[in-house]
Amino acid sequence: MDTKLKVFCTVAETKSFTKTSQIVHLSQPAVSLQVQSLEEFFETKLFDKTGQQVSLTAAGKILYDHATHILDHYNDLHKEINKLTGTMKGAVAIGASTTLGNYILPRIITDFKRIHPKIKIKLRIGNTERIEDLMHSGFVDFGIVEGRASKSNTKTEKVISDQLTVIVHPKHPLTTKRVVSVLDLTREPFILREQGSGTRQHIEHFLERHGLYMRDLHVGLIMGSTESIKAAVEAGNGIAILSRWAVKKEVEDGRLKTVNIREGSISRDLALIYPKKQHLSHADKELILFIKNYAYETF
Repeated sequence: MDTKLKVFCTVAETKSFTKTSQIVHLSQPAVSLQVQSLEEFFETKLFDKTGQQVSLTAAGKILYDHATHILDHYNDLHKEINKLTGTMKGAVAIGASTTLGNYILPRIITDFKRIHPKIKIKLRIGNTERIEDLMHSGFVDFGIVEGRASKSNTKTEKVISDQLTVIVHPKHPLTTKRVVSVLDLTREPFILREQGSGTRQHIEHFLERHGLYMRDLHVGLIMGSTESIKAAVEAGNGIAILSRWAVKKEVEDGRLKTVNIREGSISRDLALIYPKKQHLSHADKELILFIKNYAYETF
């Protein structure tokens, strides 16, 4: 029932079956079936449809108010039982944006599991915008992201700084320069992440600080993953800006090269995000503490 309630609450908050299906990783028909099951159980309609959006009926509003409390009680229940048994166990659902989810968190989680083998961890990876949506819909307990949180009901806490770097093919003409200017970058075919990506947000802000905008770039490709961008740069399809952690192996192997920007480095904060009103479980708090205190210099 808790899965049905989570799906129902997500539809209520997004006002869209399509967006809900993307957030919860279910097909749109599957989302519709979850809602239909609740409507059959309560023998009443829960949503009205107006164009592309849906809105709660009077019965739907009552269910939404109770469902949010029920889901909070599930979290409290896990916390109290863990406290009673004195055993660090339970389940943690964490969301991470691409760089962190692919290159940083797997190692952190492995080390954490050595200490707390009974805690089950579910990791979901997406861009910053998607992770924030998943968190507020109850599908992840908290997130760790590269971009800026966009919702006022999100609490943000810095963990560590990261540096973005320009990457090019090893034989690219820019490798002959000691430094390149921001204007040099606008003359090259550029490969970017999609809208909603934290990396893209920081590139936009860096350009704006120097009087430039995304429209000034010669964007040749927009890609949905860091791995695909690296492969495209290796193939000579353009240049890109990615996290130093994401390109470390390829640079060491000589498959990619980095170039320095005259105007300075592009740094950003990697941050934990939580819903302001959500009660985190004991297992959540233990993993958060572990993430905060991790020896990132070993990467």
